[in-house]
Amino acid sequence: MSSTVEEQPERSRSDHSFFGQPFALANLFGVEMWERFSFYGMQGILLYYLYYSVADGGLGLDRASAASIVGAYGGTVYLSTIVGAWIADRLLGSERTLFYSACLIMLGHISLAILPGLAGVGAGLVLIAFGSGGLKANATSLVGDLYAPDDQRRDAGFSIFYMGINVGGLVGPLLTGWAQKNWGFHVGFALAAVGMALGLIQYTLGRKHLHGVGSTAPNPLPEAARPRVAVIAIVAVAVVFAFALAGVITAANLSEIVVALTIVAAVAYFAVILSSRRITPTERSRVFAFIPMFIASAAFWSLFQQQFTTVAIYADTRLDRNLFGWEFPPTWVQSINPVFIIIFAGVFAALWTKLGARQPSSPIKFALGTGIMGIAFLCFIPMSGGGPDSAPLLGLAAILLLFTFAELLLSPVGLSLSTKLAPAAFHTQMVALFFLSVALGSSLAGTLSRFYDEDHEVPYFATVGLASLGIGVVLAVLSPWIRRLMRGVH
Repeated sequence: MSSTVEEQPERSRSDHSFFGQPFALANLFGVEMWERFSFYGMQGILLYYLYYSVADGGLGLDRASAASIVGAYGGTVYLSTIVGAWIADRLLGSERTLFYSACLIMLGHISLAILPGLAGVGAGLVLIAFGSGGLKANATSLVGDLYAPDDQRRDAGFSIFYMGINVGGLVGPLLTGWAQKNWGFHVGFALAAVGMALGLIQYTLGRKHLHGVGSTAPNPLPEAARPRVAVIAIVAVAVVFAFALAGVITAANLSEIVVALTIVAAVAYFAVILSSRRITPTERSRVFAFIPMFIASAAFWSLFQQQFTTVAIYADTRLDRNLFGWEFPPTWVQSINPVFIIIFAGVFAALWTKLGARQPSSPIKFALGTGIMGIAFLCFIPMSGGGPDSAPLLGLAAILLLFTFAELLLSPVGLSLSTKLAPAAFHTQMVALFFLSVALGSSLAGTLSRFYDEDHEVPYFATVGLASLGIGVVLAVLSPWIRRLMRGVH
C-alpha cells in the first residue's frame, strides 16, 4: 500500500539516492527537462514558421501578426497555470494533473507536426499552452511536497530541479533549429513531440517513486458543483470559437486580447484579496506593497520575452551568423540565455548567501532587474541600421548576458517574494498573481514587437529601453515606501 502524503516527507528524509536528494526528484527533474526541451525547441522555430514564405516552408503571415500569435501564446501559458492549479486543488491532485498536462503537450506538438497551416498552429498552441500551464503549476508543487518543512535539502533540491529547466532550454532550440534547417519545420515540431514523449515514458516508469505525493485533491470540488463547472467551461470554449469565426479574434489582435484578459484577471485577484475579511491589516499592507512590484515585473517580462519575437526577428535578419565559415540557424540564439543561466545562477545564489542581511531588498532587486533590461535594449542602438548580417554575434551575446543578470535579479526573487507577502488565506493566489505578471509581460512582448521596424530600429529600442529604465528608477525611488508597506519582509 502507498504511503500517505504525511508519511512521504519522512520517507524522503532518509532517501539520498539522487545526488543526496529523494529519488523521486530524478523523475520530476526528467519530465521538467524534457518538457522544457520541447517547449523551447518548438518556440525557437515557431515565429519563423509563421512568417517565413510558403516557399521556405512557412505560412507567409506578416511579421506583426506572427509576433502577436507568439506573444499571445506565451501569455496563455502563464494564464493557464491558474487553471492547472485549480484542477489540481479541486479535481485531480497535482500528480495526475501533471501527467495529463504532459499528454496534452505531446498532442500539441504532434498537431503542429502533422496538421497543415493555421489549423495545426491553432490546435497545437492551445494544447501546448494549457498543458504547459498545468505542468508548470504542479511540477514545482510536487518538488516541494517531497521535503519536510525543516529538511535542509529543500533549496538544493530546487536548484537541481531548475537545472533541468535550463538544460532543456539549452538543448531544445539547438536540435529543433538544426532539424528545421535540414529537413523543415514539421520535422522540428516532430522532434519536440519526441522529446515530450520521452519525458512521458520516463515519468510513467517512475511515478511509483512518488509514493502517493499529490495523488489527491486537497480541496475537492463537491460532486454537486461539478456539472455547473463543466457547463461554464464548455460555454467559455464555445464563446471563444464564436468570436474567432465572427472575426472578432484575429491573429493580429490576439496578443492584445490576452493582455486585456490578464489585466482583468489581475485586477479581480487583487480586489478579492484586498477586500477579504480573512486578512489582517499587516497582510493587507503587504498586498498593497506587491502592486508596484507586479507592474515592474510585467514591464520586465514584456522586454525579456521579446527573445521569442523582436530578438528572434533580429537574429534572422540583422545578426551575422557566420561561425568559422558556416551559417548557424537563427534559432540557436535562443540557447545563449540558458547557457548564461547555468553559469551564473550559482554565482548569484552564493552572492546572496554571502551578503545575508546586507543583500539588497526585494524592491531594489526588482528595480535593478527592470532597469538592466532597459539598458540591454538601449545596447541595440549602436548596432542598429547596418543592414543584413551587420550585427556582431558577440554584441548580441553581451546583450543577452544583461538579459540573464536581469532575470536572476527578478525572476527567482519574484516567486520568493510572492510567497513571503502572501496572506495566510491566499498563499497560492499570490503565486498565481506573480504568474499573471509574467502572462501580462509575455503577451505585451507580442504587442510591442509589432512596432519593431527594421528600417527605424533606433526609435523602437530607445523608447522601449528608456521606458523600462524609467520604471526601474521610479521603483528604486519608491523602495523605502514599499519596504514600509512590506511590514518587516525584506
